[in-house]
Amino acid sequence: MYESGPIYSPEPRGLTMAVALVLVAMSAASGLHAQGLQDPETIDKIIGSEVQEEQVEAAADMDRVIKAIETTADNISTVRKTTALDKIDIVFLTDTAATEGGPPAAISAKLEEHKEEIAQLRQELEGNALLYHAIDSRQILFRDILAIEFVGSDVVIYAATKPAN
Repeated sequence: MYESGPIYSPEPRGLTMAVALVLVAMSAASGLHAQGLQDPETIDKIIGSEVQEEQVEAAADMDRVIKAIETTADNISTVRKTTALDKIDIVFLTDTAATEGGPPAAISAKLEEHKEEIAQLRQELEGNALLYHAIDSRQILFRDILAIEFVGSDVVIYAATKPAN
């Protein structure tokens, strides 16, 4: 009828190895949650570049802002390829904020002319970890980015907003 020998059971080593791998993965994940992407030190490591802010009126530097808007199509591919920058300069164009009535007429016309390219630029900025965290860490909404300008290994980001307090 029945033999009185040992009953076959699978080797427990495979199960033990799987449990060990799950525990290692869980401990690594907890480390990520502890530091998180809201930690200023982590953001600084991702950006790895000096980030400066300044406030100007668009009317004072209208030609430069318009030129940056006009070169948006060229700058989209540069954003895709950007992995390191020496300096990121965020320029708050205080007189272009919605609370101030929006951009001056000349800038507004250029924004309308290049609106599809600017929408694509904003998507590319969101997809670039370096630039995303530089912008997001300053609490700038991507819809407020008007243009960018690359100058050697530096970038100037023009935002139609006032800096967060």
